[in-house]
Amino acid sequence: MHAIDEVTIDATHAAVYEHGWQSWSPTTTYGIGDRPHRPVNERNRFLCYRPESNPSADVYWGEGLLAIDPGDGSGVRIYAVANATETVPSIHAEVKGNRIVVSSDGPVATTLDQGPGSLENALARWADGFAASVGVGEMRRAPTIWCSWYQYFTDVTEADMIENIDAIERLDLPVDVIQLDDGYQTAHGDWLTLTDRFGSLQGIADRIRSFGRRAGIWVAPFLVFPESELARRHPQWLIGGPDKPVHGGHNWNRDLFALDTTHPEAMEWIAEVFSTMHGWGYDFFKVDFVYAAALPGPRHQDMSPIAAYRSGMQQLREAMGDSYFLGCGAPILPTVGLVDAMRVSPDTEPQYLPAGGDLSQPSVSAAMLTGRGRAFQQGRFWINDPDDLIARPAVEGRKEWAEHVRRYGGLRGSSDRIADLDDWGLAVTRELLAESPVETFVSSGGS
Repeated sequence: MHAIDEVTIDATHAAVYEHGWQSWSPTTTYGIGDRPHRPVNERNRFLCYRPESNPSADVYWGEGLLAIDPGDGSGVRIYAVANATETVPSIHAEVKGNRIVVSSDGPVATTLDQGPGSLENALARWADGFAASVGVGEMRRAPTIWCSWYQYFTDVTEADMIENIDAIERLDLPVDVIQLDDGYQTAHGDWLTLTDRFGSLQGIADRIRSFGRRAGIWVAPFLVFPESELARRHPQWLIGGPDKPVHGGHNWNRDLFALDTTHPEAMEWIAEVFSTMHGWGYDFFKVDFVYAAALPGPRHQDMSPIAAYRSGMQQLREAMGDSYFLGCGAPILPTVGLVDAMRVSPDTEPQYLPAGGDLSQPSVSAAMLTGRGRAFQQGRFWINDPDDLIARPAVEGRKEWAEHVRRYGGLRGSSDRIADLDDWGLAVTRELLAESPVETFVSSGGS
């Protein structure tokens, strides 16, 4: 780390904004003296924060973006990477009395924003400039979605899908896309091999499309289960190769490998997966856990991890044709300009508080914290996905969560078994899916 700035503050009114590495990394604004959110264990750090970084709670720490409001009316200082296509520096802010010393481990552009409004408005103005420099084009209209995940998780069956497809049609819910989530495949890596709970992905897509709706599907293309056919037959496709593959963390009760996006044969396989699914009628892809392609480690080609990640994402875009592309578990700044929509928070969950108090973990409270912290990205970087509405009676804080989706949801989805919704849950689901979300959450010149 090398010092890049020193800011005099009014400690009573000053604030520091930390931007996390990927979708699930806590992102919010702190008052001076507030303890920043940090992982409670190594598993969470690897999966939900930046694996290369391990900041203490004694400093504020942004990945590629950090902002300081000194609290004295002099303007907001924004420290950010100018170009996130090769490297993204970590930015560190240490409070020393009435000063904050800002350091970075790489090149950072410094902006003094003296425009009107709050720190959030200053971030929105910065985001306008960053998006323009990347070449973000016109936003595609976000479809409304029903998703299987938060009701069935990995136990979803074809019968579950058919039940909810038919219920959505019978109740005439304003759902554009019916999306199958995790649980159909035999293993991560073997995306075209189905469990015995499914007969045909094409058959599901045909049934959805027969009602005039669109078919969507979840894929985590850059994660590989060690027991998969892909790992067994093609260990050279993994980051690190057959001798020392790089693990992408521990989840689903197993260690995970990461796919090497610089290996031509590996990406030919992934392109085949997406083009095959697209040919079966799927034109909405939720692409998850993509941080794995940006993990450090030796690759088939000499390319920085971030460049390798971006190359992989660009190849996915080509393979899926004109499909709608929703990213999740994605490094935020390196993905700007590559997707239509982005999950900007951790998963929600029927539980209000996260396991172990770690605000990178699934919960209503974690999703609200970081969803608010990235609200300014809506309509600038992409369409913000705050995660799905879950409104059945078993959801803790369901009314608070519904209001969060109403205020911050650029992309809106539902993820309850339709038959489990009570009158309130069904009414709010219908209402929120029928509304038109705001195009940009905060105005660049607003107050």
